[in-house]
Amino acid sequence: MAGFFSMKRLTKKEYDDDDNLESEDEYVELNTEGAKGAGSRVVVRPFVLEDFADIKGVLEALREGNTICLVNIRPLKEKDMVELKRAINKLKKTIEAVSGDIAGFGEEYIVIVPSFAEIYKASETGAASGAAKSPANPADDDLE
Repeated sequence: MAGFFSMKRLTKKEYDDDDNLESEDEYVELNTEGAKGAGSRVVVRPFVLEDFADIKGVLEALREGNTICLVNIRPLKEKDMVELKRAINKLKKTIEAVSGDIAGFGEEYIVIVPSFAEIYKASETGAASGAAKSPANPADDDLE
């Protein structure tokens, strides 16, 4: 199927000056190999935050710009809520710098996407989805 897109047919509606005949169809070869580079693939990658230092891998993936991060925050949430808030604030600053987006996904995960993607948030549209913010999860306060 790769060969299907490698040629593009162009029709020419001009007349040649030499013999005043309508010219035939011409073909132009398109380079499609450049689109298959490693940087063009989107990667969905899971992460687990057990300590504040674990955000280093998440930050590196975000700075690359082609990784959607699914981050399990439960271990750090159970261990130290202050460290969790610190980690989320650090992630939010990096997301703002790379024009990405971040949102809570349930009680245990946050989703972080680079600038080419957007996370749908029901509260932005005013739709009542019944998924209200939980008072038991103060990390949700940092995500909005």
